[in-house]
Amino acid sequence: MSSSPGRRLRFGIAILALASVVGAFASAQRQRDAGLEKVADIPMPGPAVRFDYQSRDSEHHRLYISHMGADHLIVFDTQSKKVIANLSGFSGVHGVIAAPQIGRVYASATGKHQVVVVDMANLKTIAEAGPIDYPDGLAYAPSVKRVFVSDEHGAVDAVIDATTNKLIKSIPLGGGAGNTVYDPGSGQILVAVHRMNQLVAIDPAKMKIIDRYPLPGLENPHGIALDQEDRLAFIAGEENHSLAVFDLKTKKLLSIHQVGDDPDVLAFDPGLKRLYVSAESGTVTVFHLTGQTLHRLGQFQTPHAHSVAVDPATHLVYFPLQNIDGHPLLRIMRPTD
Repeated sequence: MSSSPGRRLRFGIAILALASVVGAFASAQRQRDAGLEKVADIPMPGPAVRFDYQSRDSEHHRLYISHMGADHLIVFDTQSKKVIANLSGFSGVHGVIAAPQIGRVYASATGKHQVVVVDMANLKTIAEAGPIDYPDGLAYAPSVKRVFVSDEHGAVDAVIDATTNKLIKSIPLGGGAGNTVYDPGSGQILVAVHRMNQLVAIDPAKMKIIDRYPLPGLENPHGIALDQEDRLAFIAGEENHSLAVFDLKTKKLLSIHQVGDDPDVLAFDPGLKRLYVSAESGTVTVFHLTGQTLHRLGQFQTPHAHSVAVDPATHLVYFPLQNIDGHPLLRIMRPTD
C-alpha cells in the first residue's frame, strides 16, 4: 500500500534535516583537521553584505572591520567580544589600519576616493585625505608618520602625511597595487604589484621605490603577511590560487604553494607559526611554518570567508562573514592543538 502524501512529506523533511546535520558535522571535522574549531558566532550590525579588511589594535583590544557593502566601519572589543561602535560615512570601505602610536585609524572610503581619518579616543571622523582613484590596502610607517595607500586602479602607492592629513605623493608602481604593508624589520613599505608580478620595496622617508623583486610562479600578487622573526613574506597570487614564500634577508623566492581560488587576505600567528590564507571562494587554507618551510595543515570551506585576522596573544582567529542564514556575523575560531 502506498504511503500518504503527508507521510512522504515528513519523510522528505527528515532526510533534509539529517543531511544538514551530517553536512555540519563534516564541515566541523574539516575545520578540526585544519587545526581550528569555532568558539563563537557574534552577530554583526547592518545588512548581509560584503566585508573586507580588518586591523587589530592590541593596545586597546579592538578589531576594526570594514563592512564594505554597508559603508560602515565596525569597532569590535576583543575582550568583551562585543561590537562597541558601528561608524557610518565610509563609502565602499576597503582597507583599514589602526595606528595606536598616534591615536588614529585610517580607512579607505573607495566610493569617495578618499582616506578617512578617525580619532581612536572618541571614534569621530576628523579628516579626509585624497583624492585617490581607488584606495584599497593601507600601511602606517611610524618613523615618518605617513600612511601608504594601495591605489589599485591608479597603479600607484599614494602617501598621506599623518600630521597634516594631506595627500603628499603618488609613487608610480607600473601595475595595479595589491596589498601595502609596513615591514618593521627593514623600515620599508612593501607592495605587491599586479601584472608586473613583483614585490616592490619603498623607502618611506624618500617616498621612492628602492627595489623590485620578481615573483615567478605568482600571477597578480595581492595579499601579504609577514613573519618578522624569520624575515619572511607570504604573498598570495589571486589569478592562479598560489602562495609564495619570500626570504626578506636574501631577497629570494623560496617556494610556491596552492591555496583556494582567488586568495585575498592573509594573517600570520608568530607564536604558533601558523599562516591563515582566506580566499574569495570561501576556502581557508591553514599552514604551519617550520624554519622556512610551510606545511599545509588543512583546508575548509566557509561562505564569504575571504578576510581573516589573528590575535597573537590569544591565538584567536576572526572571520567576518557577510551572510549566514541571512545575517552578517563575526566567526571566532581557536586552534585545536
